[in-house]
Amino acid sequence: MVGLIRGVSEGLGPVGGAAAIYSLSGLLLIFTVGFPRIRQIPKGYLLAGSLLFVSYEICLALSLGYAATRHQAIEVGMVNYLWPSLTILFAILFNGQKTNWLIVPGLLLALVGVCWVLGGDNGLHYDEIINNITTSPLSYFLAFIGAFIWAAYCTVTNKYARGFNGITVFVLLTGACLWIYYFLTPQPEMVFSTPVMIKLISAAFTLGFAYAAWNVGILHGNVTIMAVGSYFTPVLSSALAAVLLSAPLSFSFLARRANGLRRFPALLAGDTSWLK
Repeated sequence: MVGLIRGVSEGLGPVGGAAAIYSLSGLLLIFTVGFPRIRQIPKGYLLAGSLLFVSYEICLALSLGYAATRHQAIEVGMVNYLWPSLTILFAILFNGQKTNWLIVPGLLLALVGVCWVLGGDNGLHYDEIINNITTSPLSYFLAFIGAFIWAAYCTVTNKYARGFNGITVFVLLTGACLWIYYFLTPQPEMVFSTPVMIKLISAAFTLGFAYAAWNVGILHGNVTIMAVGSYFTPVLSSALAAVLLSAPLSFSFLARRANGLRRFPALLAGDTSWLK
């Protein structure tokens, strides 16, 4: 998804590209998931879910679109992957999810992993981390805030949706908000080309089906297990983005992330065998 969104934004602009992706994805959801009866959706979930979902998607899309380089877009995407650990934390704090003391080192490990990625090939060096962030502070800020927003969305949906799936409404609303922003502010010209169109269609299909499946999982599954399972996706996402964007990643970049992924779920599950 990181590579597709970035690829579309390079042709259609950060805002225009995101608006096109969510609009097309929303139309797809109408014909697959369907359009829910608004009056039957709990008002609290409808309002809070709409605000959180739209805010997150705008943060994610613009953080990738405003990244200074393609490689930085991949790094920004990795920062956003703080959301699985935050989702677990929110489930514990607000939904009564049972846990043990190992959650603390697990969350700290996740944070250290992100800082390690931001440090580039030099690892955990304060100067390198600050230098990377200052080259495009808005991108990193949006990605970081977005992680908290998405964790909050998952928590609200799980607790207040009462089985109603509002994903179609949320995606269409995101597209509408982005189009309003696009037409009210100066934006770069949209340049359509065959590669951009292919990425646009691919992104719309991927985003639509992914969020539809995720929402069903939140409503009827175990959010904690889903979040832990999702922590295995950053390496795959980064690798695919590197291929799509022709932005090769160093072995150390992937190795650092893979090492954190190996340990984090074990900590959350209360398994300390990796320490031996």
